[in-house]
Amino acid sequence: MNRRTLISATAAAMAAPRIADAQAAFPNRPISLQIAFPAGGATDVQMRSFAEAATRAFGQQVIIENRPGGGGTLPAANMRNVRPDGYTLGQFALPAIRLPFMQRMAFNPRTDFTPVIHLTGYLFAICVRAESPYQTWADVVADARRRPGMVKMGNTGANGTPHLTLVDLAAAERIEIEHVPFRGEGDAVPALIGGHIDASATGSGVVELVEQGRLRALNVWSRERSWRWPNVPTLRELGYDMVVTSPYGLVGPLGMDPDVVRRLHEGFRTALHDPSHVATLRRLDMPLEYLGPEDYAAFIQRTATEEEARVNRLGLRG
Repeated sequence: MNRRTLISATAAAMAAPRIADAQAAFPNRPISLQIAFPAGGATDVQMRSFAEAATRAFGQQVIIENRPGGGGTLPAANMRNVRPDGYTLGQFALPAIRLPFMQRMAFNPRTDFTPVIHLTGYLFAICVRAESPYQTWADVVADARRRPGMVKMGNTGANGTPHLTLVDLAAAERIEIEHVPFRGEGDAVPALIGGHIDASATGSGVVELVEQGRLRALNVWSRERSWRWPNVPTLRELGYDMVVTSPYGLVGPLGMDPDVVRRLHEGFRTALHDPSHVATLRRLDMPLEYLGPEDYAAFIQRTATEEEARVNRLGLRG
């Protein structure tokens, strides 16, 4: 063995315990979770409750970073620019799977991420102000037929799930509506309350506003009626073969150490089932939809195939 080989072997032997020690100690500093929507909406409320539970599980602070914009894809896009050390993860919202099939983007949802855990989805509904003349979804449809292109329907982001579901509903009814995109529920709901739009496709963050009588839900997009709103029909009950929850989870950058992924998954699984977080999910009427890394990876592959087909069916490819 020559001198250079000996030095390299010695350095590798010295580095191996340090790497192992670092992995064994993971996490030894705060973890950042980037989420795709602004403060104030259902995602922000759910993820902050989840982060508090995860902080207890890891013994290290888990920090929420709001990264709205880009149609719900910024956290996913940012994963290409962070170290694969497990200390920065992103919410993998459904638009991050869909939009790469619609336009050129810097990532491939099938290949460019490390799935960690699947978490939940949304209770979606179409809501109006309490003083709105619309008492039912049929009233909205009738008005849109009388005034083509004049009914303003808000959504939580262009080409997001609420937007495309409204496109599907309008197509099914052969009506023309004006789509008004916002950066998230936290922006759309104030516009609805302020009378700037006629109705909006919203998420679970409107639960308290509906219960306070400030908003009225016309339909829900879940498989069954909401336990909170037993008198509000589902889309299926209204004649549409549609169930829409827009599920999401957490991913990291490509190339993460499997042991770090395992440790992240264990801590986040504990946080997901923490009673305080489960109570938040129930308050927001969001389902607990746990998947581990392998099952979540398979889910992403299936969803990518479904979304690619949907983009082609609606003619949305740019």
